Amino acid sequence: MFWTRLASGIILLVIAIAAMFVGEWPLLLILYGCSMVAFRELTKVLGCATDKKKFNALEVIGFLGITCYYAAVYFSIDKVVLLMCIVGLFLAEMFWYVVTFPKYKADHVVAAVFSFMYAPLLLSFVYLTRMSSEGNYLVWLILISSWGCDTCAYAVGKLIGKKKIFPKLSPKKSLEGCFGGVLGSALIGGLYGYFVVENVLPGQNVAWAIAFICAVAAVMSMAGDLAASAIKRNHEIKDYGTLIPGHGGIMDRFDSMTVTAPMIYFLSLLMIIN
Repeated sequence: MFWTRLASGIILLVIAIAAMFVGEWPLLLILYGCSMVAFRELTKVLGCATDKKKFNALEVIGFLGITCYYAAVYFSIDKVVLLMCIVGLFLAEMFWYVVTFPKYKADHVVAAVFSFMYAPLLLSFVYLTRMSSEGNYLVWLILISSWGCDTCAYAVGKLIGKKKIFPKLSPKKSLEGCFGGVLGSALIGGLYGYFVVENVLPGQNVAWAIAFICAVAAVMSMAGDLAASAIKRNHEIKDYGTLIPGHGGIMDRFDSMTVTAPMIYFLSLLMIIN
């Protein structure tokens, strides 16, 4: 199990690094595929999927909405179009709920819209960050704040972790580990900003800003991880899926990235990108 988890983790990391390095349509296609799978994982867990083996109409509308949204992300520079796709999906779900009443319950519609907002929408910020001005350097902050935070938190927690911070939700997480994750992300981000970003972008004194961004995003990374765990505990499941050997589903592996990506994007716009 350990070696399976390690091997799949390394493969995931290599794919993520390669996709972020290349950017453009390869990154978009990978995010689109992950979004489609994550959407289905969430609809099954949250009860929107009325049949575990078939897609219902609400899910089909969701898949179409994801496709339209990612097409708009790739082809359009007008953010109004993206907003239209988001609102359009909500209205389409509501319309189908009304015309087929009482086939679906309001809970099904809420679950479908939430599943779209949680995974496909938030994951798209990886692409938006990569394709922004200086995004080829800033996109790596997403990995530093999510997977880097996880690694630092795990290491510190194993070494000195004593005080359990969320014993019912995540018994293995310690207060010391959480601080280690945030500080570790800030340190790695600051060093990356100083030795890499400031060297390739002369005149940009951004090391402290990047350290701050990574620290804030790391806090959100842990919140995202805990939120995904809370949903699993609410519905008494171990994993969201079985796609990734040793890890579970897309939502099991990318739960923290869903919240760090938009955080990195918006903080970078406010503090770094001109």
